[in-house]
Amino acid sequence: MTLRAAVLGHPISHSKSPALHRAAYAHLGVQLDYTAIDVTEEELPAFMARVREDVRRGESWRGLSVTMPLKAGMVREVDEVRGVARELGVVNTVAFEPAAPGASTGSTRLVGYNTDVAGIVNALRNAGAVSAPTGVVLGGGGTSAAAIAALKELGAPDADIFVRDVSRAAEARAAAAALGMPVRILPMSGAAAAMAAADVVICTLPPRAADPLAGELAGLIAQPADQLSRETRPGLSGVLLDVAYDPWPSRIASAWQEAGGAVVPGLEMLIYQAVEQVRHFTGLGEAVPAEVIDVMCDAVGAPRRVF
Repeated sequence: MTLRAAVLGHPISHSKSPALHRAAYAHLGVQLDYTAIDVTEEELPAFMARVREDVRRGESWRGLSVTMPLKAGMVREVDEVRGVARELGVVNTVAFEPAAPGASTGSTRLVGYNTDVAGIVNALRNAGAVSAPTGVVLGGGGTSAAAIAALKELGAPDADIFVRDVSRAAEARAAAAALGMPVRILPMSGAAAAMAAADVVICTLPPRAADPLAGELAGLIAQPADQLSRETRPGLSGVLLDVAYDPWPSRIASAWQEAGGAVVPGLEMLIYQAVEQVRHFTGLGEAVPAEVIDVMCDAVGAPRRVF
């Protein structure tokens, strides 16, 4: 029987998740049909009801990858939320797992996880991010919650969260409170200078939304060195992760790199979080073989890992 999995979101046609997952399953010899399905926030409850009906009829769903704008809504659609997803209230992975014998929910439980946190942490570590970094997050939506959790895992004592509207950062505030992570929610007007002084910057804004900051960074770089303190001179040793990967390079990534900073494409985060999803969907356990990660990188034109 062919197993099923999919990535859900809106829009979804640009997603590279199908290429990543299909490469992994082909290498593993797993017959798992992975597709992309366009689902809006309003359509999600009805879609998940159909999925549950599929499961009751015996269809072999193994997993769902969840992207924007569905990550918060998916929390209400699963039977259980585990790990950091429980604290964040944000789910990007749904695994279809056998229910305990005698459970009233039937033979299959839908379990929500968040693999974005591991994706961010591993991408930043692979790029040489320092321990206990000073951290800046751009954006206050669902992915910012994972970014805050990632900074905490890296040992950051606190974080500055820059948003376009300080009254609309509920997800970031809730995540920080649940994690016990001190944060400051600040207007975007001060972001460029804070970025320049940070060890790690995680941009969770939609594609092109950070473009104005690229110009501000360029303006900082253009100033004579004696007009900037050492702490606010761009590109000293900071690492920028831009979770957007289409188009690439983004303007903010190009400006950061021109300042001498290290840049991590969002594709790196996508690969690392997909590796965790493959583990859940196939039952591989604690480790995905390095050769599987290699073929996933090949599928999206990313450099192979060095272990």
